[in-house]
Amino acid sequence: MRVTVSRKAHFNAAHRLYRKDWSDEQNQRVFGKCNNPNFHGHNYELIVSVTGEINPETGYVMDIKDLADIIYEEVETRFDHKNLNLDVPEFEHLNPTAENIVVVIWNKIRKRIDQTHDLEVVLYETPRNFVTYKGL
Repeated sequence: MRVTVSRKAHFNAAHRLYRKDWSDEQNQRVFGKCNNPNFHGHNYELIVSVTGEINPETGYVMDIKDLADIIYEEVETRFDHKNLNLDVPEFEHLNPTAENIVVVIWNKIRKRIDQTHDLEVVLYETPRNFVTYKGL
């Protein structure tokens, strides 16, 4: 019996969509207002879901408090009120698109979740724009 448990979280962060190897004109054409040289921000919403067998002793797939702690340590403390381009090492050479952010978050959380469990991360950049990553 496989069950999914989920935890919501949020963080606020600034970023700029920009490729150093492109001209200013090409960056502006591709990324538009998201290419603002002074950056722009989002109130990101995050849903982390873990799917696995229910442990017959605890009745849990995983302790939701443990999942909350992992999200806090791996995502909130590292991303909240940060400039992703300047303050988060993973984006030093990686364009912080929603797609790249969700993969970075998934990789950070994956290493702390039982490998027999499936992991899915949904990242809302705005209430209407979101991305989902489930791993390879």
